[in-house]
Amino acid sequence: MSNIEKAVLRLEQLRKAGVEAPGARGSPDMPTLPDDGAPGRLPTPERLAETLPPHSASSPDVGEPVSAMPPAVPAQVGASSDGTPVDVPAKPCVEIDLAAMAIAGFITPDGPRAQIAEEFRVIKRPVIKNAHWKSSTRIERGNRVMVTSALPGEGKTFVAINLALSIALEMDTSVLLVDADVANPCVAKVMNLRRGKGLMDLLAGDSCGFDDVLLRTNVNKLSVMLAGTPHPHATEMLASQAMANLVAEMASRYPDRIVVFDSPPLLVTTEARVLASHMGQIVMVVESDRTTQTAVTRALETVESCPTVLMVLNKAPRSEVGGYYEYSKYAAAI
Repeated sequence: MSNIEKAVLRLEQLRKAGVEAPGARGSPDMPTLPDDGAPGRLPTPERLAETLPPHSASSPDVGEPVSAMPPAVPAQVGASSDGTPVDVPAKPCVEIDLAAMAIAGFITPDGPRAQIAEEFRVIKRPVIKNAHWKSSTRIERGNRVMVTSALPGEGKTFVAINLALSIALEMDTSVLLVDADVANPCVAKVMNLRRGKGLMDLLAGDSCGFDDVLLRTNVNKLSVMLAGTPHPHATEMLASQAMANLVAEMASRYPDRIVVFDSPPLLVTTEARVLASHMGQIVMVVESDRTTQTAVTRALETVESCPTVLMVLNKAPRSEVGGYYEYSKYAAAI
């Protein structure tokens, strides 16, 4: 087949594929076919061949199929049916009743200056410093913080929620609050959130992903993960490699994130001791005038593997922590 015949065949393939042939009339930036001067008379093959661009390595050879259209974009989230990108609505946030939380003694973003807010400013400062490696010694996994106590009823959930709320007020830090007290979850109840899937469902390999159980809230920079469905092998699941991977994902998704875990009491269940092995910091809550020194000592012995342990005295008489600001329910001091 001669070069002229190849050129004619190539043009015919382009025409059938719906691609405008080089040199077609009205096509900008392309040469037009020469007019022989006679109406209805086609140009000769020789003159037609002169108008075609020279063959290049990127040009399809004769006999190869010519694509008339770019590949279709498959329908997916974030694209319309024709492949045009569209905005995906953000996942709706859960509404925390901040007015009720304030009445119950919790810190709120727009709450008045109060003693409890000042106390948690003091409590959170070393936690944030350790989390962002701003202390004199580098704390490995410092942005993983477990709040626990020796015995039930000492106020660890109260401290964990307030610590998370206080950290969320920081200008350059976000916080994820995880209810890891899988035997007796309280975060949903205290914050008046509907119970749903959470930590245990992820560890059990349920048909849900991290983003499915992450609750974004109406408090800027605060997200919550509930305990999820109870499981008879909770301790083993918390000690598994899946838990280690999950905690690492929580802590590394965003460089400014601190993850606060509300854990079970150390002397009642084994889950807290297992959870402590994944942490960089532990905040031990001690109830004033109730928790014995023996109980505190025994609890501390169970978390010796954690490099940093901070102590918070909870429910202390106002005289012990200062009474500049009025507060009626709890008082905490580090």
